[in-house]
Amino acid sequence: MVEKQVNGVTVRAVSGDITEREVDALVNAANNHFWMGSGVAGAIKRKGGEEIEREAVAKGPAEVGQVVVTGAGRLKTTRCIIHAAVMAQDLRTGRNQIRAACRNALAKAKELGLKSIALPALGTGVGGFPLTECAHIMIAETVEHIREGTTLELVEFVLFGEEALRAFEEELNRLD
Repeated sequence: MVEKQVNGVTVRAVSGDITEREVDALVNAANNHFWMGSGVAGAIKRKGGEEIEREAVAKGPAEVGQVVVTGAGRLKTTRCIIHAAVMAQDLRTGRNQIRAACRNALAKAKELGLKSIALPALGTGVGGFPLTECAHIMIAETVEHIREGTTLELVEFVLFGEEALRAFEEELNRLD
């Protein structure tokens, strides 16, 4: 785990199951119709219940880069899910989509007055986006969000696998 302070906000990269994190909101790497199949979405749906997907789908579709918020279903460690549409139905993503989805998820957390958030590596699973580039984009967006003023006190990047963790840790270490 690597942890940095940015304007008094803790930003960290950890390995693990995002559905187990004790935070105000989890970010789901979603498609723009908010169907929850595999990856992070599948894990949230399995543990939190199908009602999360039903609520998200009812709020879609949305433009890629946009977000919707749902309840957390049966998840006990979080208050809500921020579904960030990082790709369309073609399951492809890119820099601009990841940047917008990350920015809008953080903005939504601020709008809701949240203190803590956990984000996955957006677009790197089904979307196939390179981990190192994703880490660079997401951490840059997070730092910019914090510097513009935020209610967040903790931003966690919760990563699956050693390669993802290493990419985000290396990017965080560049903040010194």
